[in-house]
Amino acid sequence: MSNIPKIVILGAGYGGVLTALRLQKELNYNEADVTLVNKHDYHYFTTHLHMPAAGTDKTENARVSISKLIDEFKIDFVKSTVVQIRTQDKKVILEDGTLSYDYLVIGLGGEPETFGIPGMLEYAMNIRSINSVRLIREHIEYQFARFKREPHRTDYLTFVVGGAGFTGIEFVGELADRLPELCKQNDVDPSLVKLYNIEAAPTALPGFDPELVEYAMQVLTKKGVTFKIGCPIKECTPDGVIVGDNEEIKAATVIWAAGVRGNRLIEEAGIEVMRGRVKVDESLRAPGHENIYVVGDNSLMFNPEGRPYPPTAQIAMQQGVVCAHNLVASIRNQPLKKFEFKNKGTVASLGKGEAIGLAFGKKYKGGVAALLKKAIDIRYLYIIGGIPLVVKKGKFL
Repeated sequence: MSNIPKIVILGAGYGGVLTALRLQKELNYNEADVTLVNKHDYHYFTTHLHMPAAGTDKTENARVSISKLIDEFKIDFVKSTVVQIRTQDKKVILEDGTLSYDYLVIGLGGEPETFGIPGMLEYAMNIRSINSVRLIREHIEYQFARFKREPHRTDYLTFVVGGAGFTGIEFVGELADRLPELCKQNDVDPSLVKLYNIEAAPTALPGFDPELVEYAMQVLTKKGVTFKIGCPIKECTPDGVIVGDNEEIKAATVIWAAGVRGNRLIEEAGIEVMRGRVKVDESLRAPGHENIYVVGDNSLMFNPEGRPYPPTAQIAMQQGVVCAHNLVASIRNQPLKKFEFKNKGTVASLGKGEAIGLAFGKKYKGGVAALLKKAIDIRYLYIIGGIPLVVKKGKFL
């Protein structure tokens, strides 16, 4: 039996990939066996999914093959789905086998949080993965074809996006750009198309700078988005949604973009959670489990004011770096690092050539913010895949 410690990383999202890439760099030969498990053989950029979902970009641009990122001499990649985590046996049960671990990193990503709204899980679509955005795109295109055959059915041309947080706003921005094109291609009168963005909170982009939120809403309203803010969705039905004071909006397309919870596999593993997320310690470990690290959407961390950090790609990446450092430190019996989130700013795109952002302590809007968004995307591609990936993904075009 070899006494080489086994590290198993579950999930190749932002947190998992960054953990793997840093371990690959920092571990010496034969210092640990690292296995990365993911249900697809690609890593996808969650922050880019709103574009292929609306049909404004190719799906290919939102993903990269895992074999292009990792060095298979240093990291074993296993394409499989996790079925169960058994903390007491230090084993992970996959759909087609079992892995044992000494250290476990959980970065399985979140699941849609529907807050118990009836019908939401059954009838709404989610911008969750490459497969779900393909479905959304085809579904939207299909509605135009259906309308041409049944012109009395204006609900085919009504699109409801639930949630005016980051994902919701970025998606309506892209969709508002795309709908006029679809009208042209299908000879549909654009005045028949309705695009609603519905949010229960009293403001769009909660927590964002009010001046920038107002700018975003102006830009999107001009592009044809109808906002219903402070207006909860009561129910989602096969015919659309019921909002506010029992107003029914008939729509053949409802897309839910209003929340992420953790992953039920963690709860089932007996690890303490809040809404499926683990309140990790300052070194990113699960409470009561010194050998289990949790990153990304699965982890819950509080800022100095005691508010939870929103689960973003930025925080997941920073967690991945610290997680890898702490794994190496654990193996070498060195002190662990405290995780401190350094907010490098946030940029939300509003469709072609438009965005809003807060970065380096300043506010940006319009074309400058859109360029900033591009720079952030390029930086990420560079971090995970160097210049070749930046060039391949054509962000410069």
